[in-house]
Amino acid sequence: MIDLRRLHVLRAVAHYGTVTAAARALHFTPSAASQQIRQLARDLGVDLLEPQGRGVRLTAAAETLLAHADAIAERWEAAELDLRAEYSAPSGQLRVSGFPMAVSVLLAPMVVRLRELHPQLTVRIEETGVPESFDQLFQGEVDLAVVEVTPHNPPLSDARFDQQPLLDDPYDLVVPDDHPLAGRGRVDLAEAAHEDWIAPVPGNPCRTHLMSACGAAGFTPDVVHHARDWNVIAHLVAHRLGVAMIPRLAQLTPHLPIMRVRCAGDPHRKVLTCTRRGCRERPAVKAALGELRELAVGAVA
Repeated sequence: MIDLRRLHVLRAVAHYGTVTAAARALHFTPSAASQQIRQLARDLGVDLLEPQGRGVRLTAAAETLLAHADAIAERWEAAELDLRAEYSAPSGQLRVSGFPMAVSVLLAPMVVRLRELHPQLTVRIEETGVPESFDQLFQGEVDLAVVEVTPHNPPLSDARFDQQPLLDDPYDLVVPDDHPLAGRGRVDLAEAAHEDWIAPVPGNPCRTHLMSACGAAGFTPDVVHHARDWNVIAHLVAHRLGVAMIPRLAQLTPHLPIMRVRCAGDPHRKVLTCTRRGCRERPAVKAALGELRELAVGAVA
């Protein structure tokens, strides 16, 4: 008989990449986590970890076992759904997370709507980065996350997560209101090739989108200022310190002397809803997803 608690430790090692990181997430010591995996290996009569440099990696047997473990986790979600089928109205507590802009524009109004429609449902919001949202989903700390697509997201084929498109968030060129490009219906980014640029800090996924869009237009932007917050970037543009590319979902400080101009080629980022596999049909999650889809329709008009 497989000890499911030990199996969860192995899943955590696969998710976080190292025994130490998995132990930290599970509130174990590294030695205790290692002991759990060694005991699981003895129970099954196979090796689950093998040395790789100074660390370890999963064996082929461990990868096979994890495929079954992910299927078991999905079946547990389905079992819980079946057991609660008679309680079809959304109720209890729903925990959601999202990146800052998603919280402001999508999750906050979603909660207001759910309060009116389902008074027996309590929703808790947590602002998190994208990697943290996947960690929280894996640990069962949140039920639904709104994430943007980044190169570091788990692949859509990852059996642990159910990732579905929510909206495409276009980027606009943002310029001072007296800039020669202001007021244009649409502009080719190449027309801003010789401008000073203001960009998100390195490591921000939106910086990658900026560099890709400008590269597709045939140039590398001369980034002279960096900021973390879109409103900080907008204020720098308002002070005529450069131009920027800002997602339309961003709600900028009103009355700034700036203008948004649509970009030729419609560069955009993709925003997804994500749940654990098998969790999407829970009444509370299903109700939240319905409200998010309605909100998404007008969010980037």
